[in-house]
Amino acid sequence: MARRRRRGASSAGRARPALLLGAAVAVAMLAALGARDLIVRSTAPVLGGPYSLTDAAGHRVTQADFRGRETLIYFGYTHCADVCPLTLANIAAALDRLGPRGRDIVPLFISVDPARDTPSAIAAYTARFSPRIVGLTAPMARLQPVLAEFRVTARAEPAAPGMAADMYPVDHSALLYLMDGDNRLLRVMAVDTDVATLTRTLGRTVDHAPRPG
Repeated sequence: MARRRRRGASSAGRARPALLLGAAVAVAMLAALGARDLIVRSTAPVLGGPYSLTDAAGHRVTQADFRGRETLIYFGYTHCADVCPLTLANIAAALDRLGPRGRDIVPLFISVDPARDTPSAIAAYTARFSPRIVGLTAPMARLQPVLAEFRVTARAEPAAPGMAADMYPVDHSALLYLMDGDNRLLRVMAVDTDVATLTRTLGRTVDHAPRPG
């Protein structure tokens, strides 16, 4: 009996490292999902909040200006080489596909790079994709609370060797936030959502949204 107990203890001892290894692998897999997928899949955090920013014409804009209309918010910057232009192009294409059904959705492009993204720079950039896209910027003191509300991270990186110092990239989180007419979060989507899926999602939203009589 004593020998059997020792063998059992030895077997359990061998199992513990395996369990620990399995737990470590599971943690690593969760980390590999990245912040984007964790935020997209999570329904617990409350994302979003009030904002006070400046549009391409230099006017102050707040969430109250879009009351009663859905907003599709994307945080990016005009010097972005790939993700930002592709995302804005997909948004423009999805809204074009919706036609009149999407007239109450306002796409907002909020800059995370206010040092370079002046109102005029924002105006020229958004015009490349759609006249419907509202570009917004603000000094960092006003922008930072908005980034915090939407759990957006943004960090300027050094410019590549041989490039001018002001040609730096900005590493930032990239998500689409669909807000209802009272600036409450309806859905968070990945920026690589294809045009067809984005169109369907926006279409379902506008079809079921309450409208003033």
